Amino acid sequence: MNSVEIQTIFESAGQPSEAQIQLWVNTALEEFEQDTEIVVRIVDESESAELNEQYRHKQGPTNILSFPVEIPEGIDLNLLGDLVICAPVLEKEAQQQNKLLAHHWAHIIMHGVLHLLGYDHLDDEQAEEMESKEIALLQQLNIPNPYQQVAEL
Repeated sequence: MNSVEIQTIFESAGQPSEAQIQLWVNTALEEFEQDTEIVVRIVDESESAELNEQYRHKQGPTNILSFPVEIPEGIDLNLLGDLVICAPVLEKEAQQQNKLLAHHWAHIIMHGVLHLLGYDHLDDEQAEEMESKEIALLQQLNIPNPYQQVAEL
């Protein structure tokens, strides 16, 4: 069984429940062969901006940061990594992109888990592979393709 530790530093009305977050993490981990642990930390814009500057050398907050864990050989620890999610940024993005907030949360969490599993989008080929995986995972939960613009909700 996968374990998700949720650290809620910032709270807002549209945030998903712990059960929803667990479902989205488990869905993204469906092909991962072993049980694992993930920490999901929900933060405000200032903490996100600080971490984004410190670890990515980029200014301002971002929707999600993924921190994969590199465990030394011989250490028996099943922690896959940490996801740091900026709730205010997610809320703004969902509104700007005319997406249901819950769908955007699901997409971003699955996106972060895939980063922890080694997926990336540094070039077009990697991006296409990662996006295809995200679309397929979201379809399992009846969530539309997040890369297609929605005219109206």
